[in-house]
Amino acid sequence: MKILVYGAGVLGCNLARNLFHAGKDVTLLARGNWAEEIRKNGLRIKDQFSLRTSVSRIPVVTTLAPDAAYDVIFVVLRYTQLDSVLDTLRTNRTKNIVFVGNNVQARALAAALPEKNVLFAFALSAGHREPDRVVSIDLKKITIGQLRGAVSNAELIGEIFGGTKYKVVYEPNMEDYLLCHAAFVMPAAFACYKTDGDLKKLRRNTVYLGRVIDANIEGYRAIRNAGHDILPKTDADFESEKYRKACLRFFKLMCATSLGKLCASDHAMNAIDEMSALNRDIKQFFDENGAAYPVWQALEAEAGRYLR
Repeated sequence: MKILVYGAGVLGCNLARNLFHAGKDVTLLARGNWAEEIRKNGLRIKDQFSLRTSVSRIPVVTTLAPDAAYDVIFVVLRYTQLDSVLDTLRTNRTKNIVFVGNNVQARALAAALPEKNVLFAFALSAGHREPDRVVSIDLKKITIGQLRGAVSNAELIGEIFGGTKYKVVYEPNMEDYLLCHAAFVMPAAFACYKTDGDLKKLRRNTVYLGRVIDANIEGYRAIRNAGHDILPKTDADFESEKYRKACLRFFKLMCATSLGKLCASDHAMNAIDEMSALNRDIKQFFDENGAAYPVWQALEAEAGRYLR
């Protein structure tokens, strides 16, 4: 199986590395100095909790030609960059396209590629890229599937990830999964912007963290009331005290340790355009469905100059 990972940020590099180490035929599409760095010295990834840096000699290309044939293309770009690659994907002969990452326009994106088999995925990987390497936390877990009602891709997914160390969660309703993910991460992004990227400032601020959870619950409520599922299913009881306590423990851990920087603020501070677009589009979803989200709006206002 020939696989192209289109995009060489943190997520794309970890995905390519993990597939490559499992013996898959993987090519990485990178650009500029970063492409030259990988060609010359290999893809170097320093796992945050390991002393070693892995080096993977993955083939690199800088463009996707129409006649380039792959069994699957993983598109691992920022949410704001997806529209720019649609024409390239349309003209390329590859049928199976997987968009990895934040997305609240999954159905529209799939409709823009009617001749393709479009999947969506979210990988638990985070960190930042340095001039010669990636520094990251990679939990090797990926949730992947198609839109609700589309033909199942379980067999294809099993073939792609067979033999890898990934924990693969097959989700046949990725549209709702990604909506819910946005409703969870955006309030956390507001916290990153409120503190100029230093979440440790909030480690004792239980009142503010409670408002972050309130905003998340507002988002979940809007999604549920619009007729969508709350996913993962473990979050379905999101208005319970048990859910609030679990979220508070999670956010306190994030704010008290380096996890907050690697898993939240690194991306929020380096991808303001993406988080702004994600916030804009999920608010449009709320508005179109008549939802009220006053805590969300208040936290957004407190995020100050960052959101556009």
